[in-house]
Amino acid sequence: MHLFQKNCGFQQTRIDACPVYRAGRWPSSCQWLAMLAVGIGGCLTGQATAEDELQRYAGSRRSMGVTWTVNLYAVSPAVAEVAINAALDEVVRLEQILSDYLPASELSQLSAAAPTATPVAVSDDLWRVLMRSVALRDASGGAFDPTVGTLTTLWKRARRSGRLPTQQRLETARQAVGPQTLRLDPDEQAVELKAAGMRLDLGGIGMGYAIDRALAVLRQRQVGAAMVDASGDIGVIGKPPGTTGWRIELDPLGRRGAQANGEEMAMPLVLSLADAAITTSGDAFQAVEIEAVRYSHIVDPRTGLGV
Repeated sequence: MHLFQKNCGFQQTRIDACPVYRAGRWPSSCQWLAMLAVGIGGCLTGQATAEDELQRYAGSRRSMGVTWTVNLYAVSPAVAEVAINAALDEVVRLEQILSDYLPASELSQLSAAAPTATPVAVSDDLWRVLMRSVALRDASGGAFDPTVGTLTTLWKRARRSGRLPTQQRLETARQAVGPQTLRLDPDEQAVELKAAGMRLDLGGIGMGYAIDRALAVLRQRQVGAAMVDASGDIGVIGKPPGTTGWRIELDPLGRRGAQANGEEMAMPLVLSLADAAITTSGDAFQAVEIEAVRYSHIVDPRTGLGV
């Protein structure tokens, strides 16, 4: 049953009532490279109403290039509308800060200033994401790097053309990537970009941060059970009434290929999540074959090529 719509220019939120809980299903995937499930804490207790009075509502909006959907349990459509729109508004706000596609975003403006003559003060949100990104860069040995922008741009061109970048172009792009190109000043909450033409890219962390912030908004509004789904990145708080958690299904490797060939298919992996987050990424939907080698859209900063 459609309850209401909110139109804000290109933005649109649709809220639907779902009296009967239907298990959420992960988007079909024949191959995936990594899966991460981490606790996000913040379990809310002391709900103001009995569980049998709650209904499930869902609302969606486009942001960061994908469809974001918020599922939650609330006592009325009015309560659900306010909470869902508040969460999705937070996502749209963060897109204006973290996007490397929007020319006017804070991140894009910072990259456009490279090399910066002096450190540039940044917002609290951008600072937190950059600090976490640097920590992940160090912990991963460079497999994750927020300065990878020149390499991701080069790889996008390679995927479109079907040709690998030349070694000369890879070496040129690599000069703007790495720890030596970025300095964070904690005392001033400022960022210094040291390489000409460098580009920051938070595509591997920005959606996760936005999910965390959207869930925080829902907690502030006393929502006890909710799921935020960014078309593959999912975070949840609490659990649906009468269940042990939010049901998530992951198709195993090769499932789609087996189905197409009429072969016996492996059963999907079923997870039950409460106060947790999960994401998958790989070559299931964004693969390209170049010179008989299959590549994904995920770039390894150490090689400049897709993994």
